[in-house]
Amino acid sequence: MFRLPVRVYWEDTDAGGVVFYANYLRFFERARTEWLRSRGHLQERWRRESGIGFVVTDTSVRYRCPARLDDLLDVTVAVAHAGQASFSVAQQAWRSDASGHPQLLVEGTIRIGCVALGTFKPCRIPSAILDSIR
Repeated sequence: MFRLPVRVYWEDTDAGGVVFYANYLRFFERARTEWLRSRGHLQERWRRESGIGFVVTDTSVRYRCPARLDDLLDVTVAVAHAGQASFSVAQQAWRSDASGHPQLLVEGTIRIGCVALGTFKPCRIPSAILDSIR
């Protein structure tokens, strides 16, 4: 399982001082990008060299507990399913409570499709990428 530390800044919070719900999707996106990078896959290189990209096709998110300004979150990525043209990841955002125990704040499943960027039509995930995420 891949983990990315994410600090909560003012720009991440709403008028109530908690992380705005949609910003968890941004945190999840950052974690997926760094997860792919950790496996040697740079999305800009795919775009430039092969004209492919990944797009979010479906999300399901459950909010359990709010994060607040200055919290340090641990955002995770784990592959749930990998097909020929799409894959799904299970993602979570955790925070340690006052006694140091991890507390699950948000969890979600994100489905990602591989597309030809010129047409946005689905295409096969290159085998080098697929092999490294399975």
